[in-house]
Amino acid sequence: MENELLPNGTIVLLDGGNKKLMIYGRRQLLVDDEQSSDEEETTMYDYLGVPYPEGYINPEYTYVFNHSDIVEVIFKGFLNEEEKEFQSILKQA
Repeated sequence: MENELLPNGTIVLLDGGNKKLMIYGRRQLLVDDEQSSDEEETTMYDYLGVPYPEGYINPEYTYVFNHSDIVEVIFKGFLNEEEKEFQSILKQA
């Protein structure tokens, strides 16, 4: 994974994908409560995305993925000092 995560608003294409996704969340913790044991399994993902250009439709069309899944960055989201400061917080998550 890169040192810094891509900003929200970034448009990407994933490996094996044919639909662009727009990143709108980072460092997403997914809880799988359908495990056969009594313990819930959690997985941390780098990004949360929705189809582009449609945007959020419903939870069924919301995708979690990692930086390593990205094969092309089509458009990079807005980056300023506030985003850079937030990046340092995300690194600790």
